[in-house]
Amino acid sequence: MRLVGLGHGMFATAGAGLAILSLTYGGFAPMWQPLPAWIPWREAWIYGCGLLVLAASVGLCFSRTALPSAVAIGTYQAAWTVTRAVPIVLKPLSVGSWYGICEALAPLLGVWILYDVLRSQSRVSEPPSITRERVVRAAHVFFGLACVVFGMAHFAYADYTASMVPSWLPGRLGFAYATGLAHVAAGIGIMVGLLPRLAATLEAIMMSLFGLLVWVPSLFAQPPPEWAKPPRNQWSELVVTLLLAASAWVIATSLRNRRWGFASR
Repeated sequence: MRLVGLGHGMFATAGAGLAILSLTYGGFAPMWQPLPAWIPWREAWIYGCGLLVLAASVGLCFSRTALPSAVAIGTYQAAWTVTRAVPIVLKPLSVGSWYGICEALAPLLGVWILYDVLRSQSRVSEPPSITRERVVRAAHVFFGLACVVFGMAHFAYADYTASMVPSWLPGRLGFAYATGLAHVAAGIGIMVGLLPRLAATLEAIMMSLFGLLVWVPSLFAQPPPEWAKPPRNQWSELVVTLLLAASAWVIATSLRNRRWGFASR
C-alpha cells in the first residue's frame, strides 16, 4: 500500500523496534517493568506481545492488514500509558511524573490519528462526520499538551538535558533551554490551532534530529555516556524517540489541508 506520509513508515519501523527489544531482553519495552509474580505464563505474555507487535508493525505496510495492525499497536501503547499513570498518583506535582505518561501518550495519539487517516483513505466516499472531527481535534490537543510537558522537562532538568547536547555544539545549556521553549511553542500552536501544520512539522523535525544527533551517536561512543547506560535503555530511548518523531509526522500529515502560514486577507 502507499505509505501515508513519513510518519507511517517510521511507526512501522519503531513498532518493530519495540517488538525486537521485548524479544531480545525478555521484557515489555520500553516500560521494562516486570509482570507481577501472581500472573501465570509470564514469559508467554512477554514473548507473545512481542511477536504480536512485530506482526502488527509489518502489517502496517499492507492495505488489508493496516487497520487491525494499528489497533494492535495502539492497544500495546495504551497499556504502556496506563503503567505510566502510577507515578502521577504518587507525585502529582513532579514534571518527571507527567513526562513519563506523556512519553507514552504521544505515540498512542499518533497511532490513533494514523488509524483515522488510514480509515479515511480506505473509504474515500465516506463523508467526514462531526464526531470524527472532534475526536481528531481532541487528539491534536492532547498531543500539543504532551509537547508542552516535554518542554517543561527541559527547564526542570536543564543540566541533565544539557549533558545530552553534542559536545561540538556551543552553549549546551542554552540549547537545552532553546529546545525546551521550542517544544512549548509547538505544543501551544498545535493545541490552539495557531499555525498547527507548521508547528507539528517543526516538532517532528526537532524530535527526528534529537534521535540522529543524540541517541544514534551514543550507540558508537566508547565508553557510552552515563545518561545512555545500560545498553537496554539506550536502545529503548532510541526507539521511543523514533516513536515520538513518527507521531509528530503523523500529526503533521493529518493537518496537510491547513495552510503553512497565516491566511491572506
